[in-house]
Amino acid sequence: MSAAPKRTILVVDDEQEIVTLLRFVLEKEGYEVAEADNGIKAMAVLGMDPVDSTKPLPDMLILDIMMPEMDGYALNVKLQSNDRTKGIPILVLTARGQKMRDLFEMAPNVAAYVQKPFDPKILRELIAGILAGKTT
Repeated sequence: MSAAPKRTILVVDDEQEIVTLLRFVLEKEGYEVAEADNGIKAMAVLGMDPVDSTKPLPDMLILDIMMPEMDGYALNVKLQSNDRTKGIPILVLTARGQKMRDLFEMAPNVAAYVQKPFDPKILRELIAGILAGKTT
């Protein structure tokens, strides 16, 4: 009996310190971590632009809002309009509060919101719960 494949989480955040912390926390929990520092790079990782449907999709995204070139809100609009990516659950990680929550209110793929600074233990529990609820 072989071990189950590792779950992959794509972290999209322009703050390298946050990405490093998330990578440490997530890899310690056994997750595979991919990263992008803005929405444009995330689209390339996801095989959206340029289009590459052979690229494996992550099981989940952790998405910052305020980023250069393409912010998290614009990226999520593109994720929602793509049949291949619209079902990927997203945890929105942001320094902003209620206003960003309002912008994402109608996005069915947003599973949770976490405001920076965050407690790594709470974040781990949220991620485990989101992935446990994800059907493959």
